[in-house]
Amino acid sequence: MPFFTVIIPLYNKENFVENTIKSIVSQTFYDYEILIINDCSTDKSVEKILPFLNNTIRLIEHSENKGLSATRNTGIKNATSNYITFLDADDLWKPTFLETIHQLINDFPEAKIYGTNYEEVYSKQIVSPVNFPVEISLKSSQIIDFFKYNFGQGIYNHGSVCFHKSVYEKAGLYDENIDFAEDLDFNIRANYYFKLAYSNTIQMQYFMESGSQLTRSSILNKKLPDYDKYDYLAKENANISKYLSFERYVLAKHIKTDGGYELYDKIRSKIDYKYLNWKQKLLLKSPALILKTIKKYKEILIKKGIKLTSY
Repeated sequence: MPFFTVIIPLYNKENFVENTIKSIVSQTFYDYEILIINDCSTDKSVEKILPFLNNTIRLIEHSENKGLSATRNTGIKNATSNYITFLDADDLWKPTFLETIHQLINDFPEAKIYGTNYEEVYSKQIVSPVNFPVEISLKSSQIIDFFKYNFGQGIYNHGSVCFHKSVYEKAGLYDENIDFAEDLDFNIRANYYFKLAYSNTIQMQYFMESGSQLTRSSILNKKLPDYDKYDYLAKENANISKYLSFERYVLAKHIKTDGGYELYDKIRSKIDYKYLNWKQKLLLKSPALILKTIKKYKEILIKKGIKLTSY
């Protein structure tokens, strides 16, 4: 049995998937299997990965397009290892990603979630990774509270995290009824039940201008997560309450920008404003036109390596 199962969800990534696979087979830790789950790609993605297939790199085909959550769930159900990790077919790992995760597992066996820092890659710029408070920055690895520190840019994404299979047994799989913020929905459940061991070293590159990141449809056309179902958790933990308010703020701002005023009002009414800073409160009150203008301005700045946020 391999130590890790690496799941690659694949849908129309013919220009990227080869490099993604190469970044896995170039790892300094070798004990893994790779499951490539093809969600009915219509380009040459499958043709690109065929030369890589062997006893440890397998292709699993969906008979119909089911979306990202279902694709990940297929990988989980077919995994043979105890530790499951993901890499989207247009992102890359640093050579020491799996080695770093393996060390976290050895150092913190009481945890079942293991994550690392990452960097965002744009066409001409690499944006600095997450900036942490002093208590996290002083140690390269430690157990941290996901809900306490996960504000602003996520402290990990689903290409820089590994879950023990018991996490899925307890917290459930990815919700196939939503197609926006699936990762956030799952993270709430997973981090409520299990501890997170974290390395602040950069072990993954998240490409922001490839594939689906280039042309996003309106959020109003998406099946959105229902954060209300987690409100009972917030009653037990103030950090969860703060986290839910932040994610509602992000969601409400997107919805207002796209003109969904009725849904915006509904989500905004659930936000506890004591957890927002003055910039976030101001943006929530701003007209959609102002939010669109700010968004375009931020896109111009990001190409110059400058990332402005309300965090």
